[in-house]
Amino acid sequence: MKMNKAVNRLRGSMPKVGIRPTIDGRRNGVRESLEEQTMNMAKSAAKLISENLKHPNGLPVECVIADTTIGGFAEAADCADKFKRENVGVSLTVTPCWCYGSETMDTDPHMPKAVWGFNGTERPGAVYLAAVLAGYTQKGLPAFGIYGRDVQDSDDTSVPNDVKGKILDFAKAGLAVAYMKDKSYLSLGNVSMGIAGSIVDQDFFLKYLGVRTETVDMVEFMRRIDEEIYDKEEYEKAMKWVAEFCKVGKDDNPADKQRTAEQKQEDWETSVKMTLIARDLMVGNPKLAEIGYGEEAMGRNAIAGGFQGQRQWTDYKANGDFMETMLNTSFDWNGIREPYVMATENDSLNAVPMLFGHLLSDRAQIFSDVRTYWSPEAIERVTGWKPEGLAEGGLIHLINSGSTTLDGSGAMSENGEPVMKPWWDVTEEDAKNCLDATLFRPADTGYFRGGGYSTDFLTKGGMPVTMSRVNLVNGLGPVLQIAEGFTAEIPANVHDTLDDRTNPTWPTTWFAPRLTGEGNFRDVYAVMANWGANHGAISYGHIGAQLITLASMLRIPVSMHNVPEEKIFRPSAWASFGMDREGADYRACANFGPLYK
Repeated sequence: MKMNKAVNRLRGSMPKVGIRPTIDGRRNGVRESLEEQTMNMAKSAAKLISENLKHPNGLPVECVIADTTIGGFAEAADCADKFKRENVGVSLTVTPCWCYGSETMDTDPHMPKAVWGFNGTERPGAVYLAAVLAGYTQKGLPAFGIYGRDVQDSDDTSVPNDVKGKILDFAKAGLAVAYMKDKSYLSLGNVSMGIAGSIVDQDFFLKYLGVRTETVDMVEFMRRIDEEIYDKEEYEKAMKWVAEFCKVGKDDNPADKQRTAEQKQEDWETSVKMTLIARDLMVGNPKLAEIGYGEEAMGRNAIAGGFQGQRQWTDYKANGDFMETMLNTSFDWNGIREPYVMATENDSLNAVPMLFGHLLSDRAQIFSDVRTYWSPEAIERVTGWKPEGLAEGGLIHLINSGSTTLDGSGAMSENGEPVMKPWWDVTEEDAKNCLDATLFRPADTGYFRGGGYSTDFLTKGGMPVTMSRVNLVNGLGPVLQIAEGFTAEIPANVHDTLDDRTNPTWPTTWFAPRLTGEGNFRDVYAVMANWGANHGAISYGHIGAQLITLASMLRIPVSMHNVPEEKIFRPSAWASFGMDREGADYRACANFGPLYK
């Protein structure tokens, strides 16, 4: 299985990080003595970012440094002009010294911005940092402050570890903001079974994310299937790949509800065609222009999407489970490539945290129902097994018929441990292991009268993961929920007993949130009880702090999280909204309003 090259499959060039070296503008010795040190800080920051970050599509992150140090309005304007020409989407100001705050600051209202003030005793970089952050706050332009804990010597060009972490977290989140802007969310269908998240709020997408909404009726799938508006060569390639690598599991339907062999083959054909069509709808396909469909070849420039499915489609045709799973996976019949973001049941409010997780972690994302809280007592009563280890306090059963990416099986490994990798680190063996760990089960025809194939695997335990969700609250707006924890391993017979009570044809992830002993994380039950919707997006790694940083840039408050306080990084202005950090987050977001209001 080949590794595909890193490409930008969406319209618009990749955003860059702009570095602004600001300086004391006084000449005749002051400015001249600081030029080299100031520009070296900019070069150090650019080197750090470019060597440690990639875009989620695998392309390198580029940094743009102002042509000169910035000592006042004129040079700030020159820098802003260069940033516009170079497609800079994130602004980092660096300085070792005092500068004229309101004259050197970046005033672009939509660009995430931070200031790194050098902690040295020779010049008051920290004084400028405090002064300019006060200016940003006063002018309603929230900015992040970065200041090393330990004093450095003036000729020290290294970047301390604590500063590195903040610069990289800020840059990664800022690039996510910039990359989302002017893309689209593709709503394939409409509202699924009354699920509120599939009532796509176009104002939310546009004002908070800078993302427009494109809506395509599901009948477009039928048109493209019937009129053969897809790449037939790729279709044949995909069908051969499916026949070779996708293992079909047991049909659990009653005999009189099972589909015939002919119907099941048709379901495979429809499922593969749906996958090709959904991808083409999202990002386009030049092959379609070659067969006379120039408009269809363009796509919708969709950075994320969702498929309604139930019930109008799934009562009639094969469900979208295979389509959603394969799009969300880091590989397919064409090789290893960047995963897409495709939400089951068109739950746009779960697609958003899936998108956040992908942009921050560079990995595929799990979509699941937050299905059941199993207390230790209930597990022992039903199975006879007393939970231990990660399962000791009980578990949340994450399970869903659709887009739980094959990466979520945990069948990839690194140093002998289960892992979900950035797509460019996925190997042919990793992909094979994920397929070997998965059964494609004939769909439960009680749910899906039109047939199809559901993905069935059990996620390996021990992986650090973060579950998140965006909810819309009437009168308040969007809020983000975060729960860091681990996937848990339980005995096979225990899993089978619990899984059979739900739906054994669907993929399961047993989730143990990290508990704090208080509030929404006092126990596992409290996490389940306070989760705001029926779905959750699950990302590999503990990325809660990065999600909080990103949310603050977009002005989305965080309603619950279990991230240690020392890891939280928000704009300096948040400190002016009270001593209760989470209440201050709400007040700051309400005060500044959505980023693109």
